[in-house]
Amino acid sequence: MVIDGIYYALGLAAGGAIVSYLAKPVYGIPLFLLAAFCLYFFRDPDREIPTGKVAVSPADGKVVVVRQEDPKHVRISIFLNVFDVHVNRSVISGKVVDVQYHTGKFLVASKEEASTENEMNTVTVEGDGSRVVFKQIAGLIARRIVCWKKVGDPIAAGERFGLIKFGSRMDIILGTEWEILVKEGERVSAGSTVLARKKT
Repeated sequence: MVIDGIYYALGLAAGGAIVSYLAKPVYGIPLFLLAAFCLYFFRDPDREIPTGKVAVSPADGKVVVVRQEDPKHVRISIFLNVFDVHVNRSVISGKVVDVQYHTGKFLVASKEEASTENEMNTVTVEGDGSRVVFKQIAGLIARRIVCWKKVGDPIAAGERFGLIKFGSRMDIILGTEWEILVKEGERVSAGSTVLARKKT
């Protein structure tokens, strides 16, 4: 459980209790339901991390794009709905070499334009001869992106590095040294689903 979920749930439950006391118990039910949803949304289950020269999914959700961006890079885009786990995990092991936050719009995260126009946090990790970029992208409802890592930090494949609150998108940019193993329409799980395998 991410600690934020406990804070939100306690606040909503307290509000529900006050409303129930001042008005009628039935009026407090929506706040109690929202408190329960926050506990569900901010869940953070353990995952079994695959070993070997693989790139794992940084997020739970549905693969909406697998596309050749240019001759040297492929982009995989994952859409997270409000029922998915929103804790983000590193794609590969290595060192964080760049973290950049970009302001932008809050378009629906399932739309292709969200990859370029929405507010996002771009993290670049280098390890074992590869440079992988993954972007935490805000959506229509998501208004806060959290990243716990900074430049210079070591990071392991599948390690938790951040969080996007309430519906979002994650883009992963991989080089030609990777063989892509997922297809559009597939469901993936952060830290445990293999997105690609290194060719060499």
